[in-house]
Amino acid sequence: MSREKDFWVEFFADRRNGGHRSSAEEFISSEAKEKLFHLDGGKTLLDFGCGAGELLVYYSPEYEKMVGVDFSASMLEEASKRIMERKCGNISLIQADDKTVWEKLDSSFDRITAAGVIQYLTYQEIDNFILNSSNYLNKDGKIVLFDILDPRLYPLWKIGLFSQDTGFLNILRKAGFEFKNMISARAKNRPVNILGYSHSPDKLKKIVNKHDFEMTCVQSMYYEYKFHAIISRPDS
Repeated sequence: MSREKDFWVEFFADRRNGGHRSSAEEFISSEAKEKLFHLDGGKTLLDFGCGAGELLVYYSPEYEKMVGVDFSASMLEEASKRIMERKCGNISLIQADDKTVWEKLDSSFDRITAAGVIQYLTYQEIDNFILNSSNYLNKDGKIVLFDILDPRLYPLWKIGLFSQDTGFLNILRKAGFEFKNMISARAKNRPVNILGYSHSPDKLKKIVNKHDFEMTCVQSMYYEYKFHAIISRPDS
């Protein structure tokens, strides 16, 4: 395991929330509705990197069978509590990462999704994820990767360009902070950005096309610096 992988495992070891912009139920409900729109149906769903299950329980009424996957035991503990509270009997949970999840599945799915997860994978790991997903995807199924960091917009968000208090001095101050953080991260041999890697839509499209899929990119409604990748087989 690489040092960066070690860092992410340690970072999420005791986390108990999915890191949404707001933990308010109204916000989570609205975010889930947006994602359900792009998932666009299906009867069975695999949610990779389900975290504490905030979105999972909102997906539940729309599906007959769901599987939530995460490598963090603390996240899955919170997800289990949330599932029991909402009485979502159609959801099962699995502890696994992007390499071990596939051997723990006993069925294929109409939809395979991941929200705010792909940013922690390298391009090669994304390639492997798409390949493995294709083996567990039903006919006419879709892979939907939500909230991918956009390399064209993420740097602008980091220096506060989308903030309500945008101003030259604030932008200059945040740019200096980010530069200092970058130097510190490299010195400590840890990821520069705590949110992970940004990924070019063009590079993702090449990976997707290599596996005989098509990809459509959609701007996120709730995160100015993120986009969604909707992946399907041609004519599906």
